[in-house]
Amino acid sequence: MTPPAPPLRHSWIVTDLDGTLVDRDLRIVPRSARALRRYQDMGGTVVIATGRNEVSAGRYHRELGLRTPLIVYNGARVVDPLTGERLLDLDLGASWEALRDDLVPGLPEGVGAVAFTGEDAHVLREAPSLAAYAGRDRIELREDPVRRAPTKVMLIADRPGLGPLARLAARHCPDARLLQSEDTYLEILPGAAGKEVAVRRLADRAGIPMKRVAAIGDNPNDTAMVRAAGLGAAVGDGHKEVRAAADVVVGPCGLGAVADLVELVIDGSGP
Repeated sequence: MTPPAPPLRHSWIVTDLDGTLVDRDLRIVPRSARALRRYQDMGGTVVIATGRNEVSAGRYHRELGLRTPLIVYNGARVVDPLTGERLLDLDLGASWEALRDDLVPGLPEGVGAVAFTGEDAHVLREAPSLAAYAGRDRIELREDPVRRAPTKVMLIADRPGLGPLARLAARHCPDARLLQSEDTYLEILPGAAGKEVAVRRLADRAGIPMKRVAAIGDNPNDTAMVRAAGLGAAVGDGHKEVRAAADVVVGPCGLGAVADLVELVIDGSGP
């Protein structure tokens, strides 16, 4: 009789989507998908944490057959896809007026702005870069006005180098949280938002200590989550900031970065 497998040291894996689990062709890397299914078969829990909204991220959640809450908008919202219940739902509140009236009109040429409310994306400032962004995330950009404080605002530049843009945003919205989610994406979020905040909240709700959580990401918006996890992993071709914060650096996204992490967790060879 085969003895039962020992319990997983890290019973949760929290994964970013783009550049981590999802490759440049916008598909889940097959090797990583197979590894996550094996991990679930062994009793592990998989949670997605992404900057996308629930509509854009939902197709990946369904493809993996997950029933876990979905962390979206970089932790500003947590949704139970089975019931539609929002377990966490923050907005930009008092930062919105200054952002809308002062920051957006003064953005440099070539920088677009999109506000997210509910499941909708509204154009605040048009730019050529917006079409590529909407196509990648498979979202429809609306032209109608934003009626209330949004969950987040995305600034999309036409070239890398977000330092000046971040300084401009910080000057106008000092209480907001600024995160870089791609080389040309600067996200303006509620000050209390963050993937690591949402993961801690969900883990506490489930009675799981953070030392039993493994997390993986590739961009600066993942850094705090990777650092907070019991086992933090960085994608090998990810941003240097995340690699520096991680306990382990695995292979590149396209070769199965998430699968590498699963193997470390199953083998018990992680830190």
